[in-house]
Amino acid sequence: MSLWELTLIAVGLAMDAFAVSICKGLAVSRVTPRHALTAGLYFGGFQALMPLIGFLLGRQFQTLIARFDHWIAFVLLGVIGLNMCREALSGEEEDVSANFGARAMLPLAVATSIDALAVGVSLAFLQVDIVPAVSLIGAVTLFLSCAGVGLGSVFGARFKARAELFGGAVLILMGVKILFEHLGFLG
Repeated sequence: MSLWELTLIAVGLAMDAFAVSICKGLAVSRVTPRHALTAGLYFGGFQALMPLIGFLLGRQFQTLIARFDHWIAFVLLGVIGLNMCREALSGEEEDVSANFGARAMLPLAVATSIDALAVGVSLAFLQVDIVPAVSLIGAVTLFLSCAGVGLGSVFGARFKARAELFGGAVLILMGVKILFEHLGFLG
């Protein structure tokens, strides 16, 4: 998998955290750098940790399902992407508090990174060097989460749905690309 493809996956995965960060920025009356850094560290840390866990789990079962690994990657990325698009188009507002403490941030970080766990399983079948991959995923999420808090305080909710829709579309397209490559339709 190329750096460009991995970057697209990282951006796609980061969109849930970006959308929640926008909501966090909306909820705070005055955003500080500490707010942005807190969101970035929680979301970026979990977005790096979860694919690592998924990768390690996927490696355990790789020999058992090697003939179907491209289908698994396609289905996982497609389902995650479709779910993100569905959430973006539903118009439902998430209720996010202005609290940046561990009790508020930890559940949000876990919830926004569950998709990354499944992507980590997919990465196990794609022969990806996992340390640089999860580092990139975490760094992209950290950056976009910090930016999301700031954007939320300035521009509001109009970016949230677009971010989730974009992220979902990217993951779906990456899943299709992986499937097509393994089926021989792409060089």
